[in-house]
Amino acid sequence: MAVDDFTPIFIGVAQVEQREDDPSVAKEPLDLMVEAVRVAGEDCGNLKVLELADSVRVIRGIWGYGNPARQVADRIGAIGAETGLTSLGGNYVQSMTNRSFLDIQSGKNEIVIVTGGECGRTQGRARKAGIELDWNPLTREPGASPTTRDDGAAPDMFLGSSKVTRHEAETRRGIQFPIQFYPMFETALRYSNGESVDGHLKRVSELWAGFNRVAVDNPNAWIRKPLSAEEIRTPSPSNRPVSYPYTKLMNSNNSVDQGAALILTSVGKARELGIAEDRWVYPHAGTEAWDHLYVSERENLHSSPAIRLTAAKLFDLTGFGVDDMDQVDLYSCFPAAVQVSANEIGLTHDRPLTVTGGLTFAGGPLNNYVMHSVARTVDLLREKPGSKGLVTANGGLLTKHALCIYSTDAPEKPFAWANLQDEVDAMPRREVTEEHDGSATIETYVVMYDAEAQPSTAHAACLLDDGSRTWANIADRATVTAMTKEEFCGRAGKIDGAGGLTLQ
Repeated sequence: MAVDDFTPIFIGVAQVEQREDDPSVAKEPLDLMVEAVRVAGEDCGNLKVLELADSVRVIRGIWGYGNPARQVADRIGAIGAETGLTSLGGNYVQSMTNRSFLDIQSGKNEIVIVTGGECGRTQGRARKAGIELDWNPLTREPGASPTTRDDGAAPDMFLGSSKVTRHEAETRRGIQFPIQFYPMFETALRYSNGESVDGHLKRVSELWAGFNRVAVDNPNAWIRKPLSAEEIRTPSPSNRPVSYPYTKLMNSNNSVDQGAALILTSVGKARELGIAEDRWVYPHAGTEAWDHLYVSERENLHSSPAIRLTAAKLFDLTGFGVDDMDQVDLYSCFPAAVQVSANEIGLTHDRPLTVTGGLTFAGGPLNNYVMHSVARTVDLLREKPGSKGLVTANGGLLTKHALCIYSTDAPEKPFAWANLQDEVDAMPRREVTEEHDGSATIETYVVMYDAEAQPSTAHAACLLDDGSRTWANIADRATVTAMTKEEFCGRAGKIDGAGGLTLQ
């Protein structure tokens, strides 16, 4: 089969890290990006591709660069290259990659470099040492992009959104962070499955132990120490409880210094440059959509219509099914994200659902994690020509989704991309009651811990008699402690005018 010259492909990928303990001498994220790009150039076998790149695109991170792509381009010799940047969100690696495939396919660009990097470990050590890093953002607020420093012209292209993803009903109850929302998704899953509290915790820790086993065999994983399911679920001095039912070892590990890079081009350009075909990996199709922006408005808190619809469309576009996927990497900021994705895509939980080990063990460089999962997928596909891989990306509060299927085999049809937003927007929405004084039923909840690792307060999503959703807090220590041992979903109570919930 003849392959069109404008068919987009990966030709180079790379992952890099640093473990420097002294923040005063550690590399900054920009350094890791440049290093990753150069290693990706070596991976494709022709460093000339770097200076020939006509677009350099960076995934937004927790740093203060205004246009890091310009600095990367200048340092690799891609003088005059177009520059790009995204907003915050774990979906944007795959979204930007999908966009780049389309730009190559249309002839707009010939060689696109996508890169990103974070130095969360160095930032943490600098804070403890009282060292000010000149690349830190000026400000950080939950759900908002870091304020950048003025370092020259703005990027030529921007991909993303500045939409606020927290509803006022949530924030007024102090609910705004992923470590609050994702455990609530987890508890909703438990209740919808009809699992016991203990049985569910055991199952989820076993799922995460499987992710750990993959990380042990991944040379680029941050944590390669073998851990049992019992070690993962049991609180300890090194594994503190964070937000029930999650311990530290069920959370993303953002304390990492990691960077990655992808080099994309067309089949015709790869041939012109003499890039060996054993370096080529083809995208077959990509899909994207966002679930309802506000968690408060979602019909339930244990599913994702956006993932369900985008996955179905992806398989329709490619002609593949779930059983055709040799490699799968589901976005893994928390166990709930993996389970919801697997359920909606139709993947069983007893098969490998990660190629890296996930954001806990492979490392969670915030918005750039998926670049590592794509790079690892490319490496594994190259090792087994003809195999296929599925990568999913998730941003926000199980909100923003982007998927793609890859293979070393050329697609029978041109790369296709679809956005299912109109279909998702047509899905049912719950009404939100911001203030309520009266009876309510707990839909799901999360228990937060204090500095002494003791249950301190609980946040609950509650359903009212009219079918609307509201939010409430529980402060009674005895009740909150019991919520870590017994099932409280479905229990009735009364909310006072200040949002306090007392159970009946």
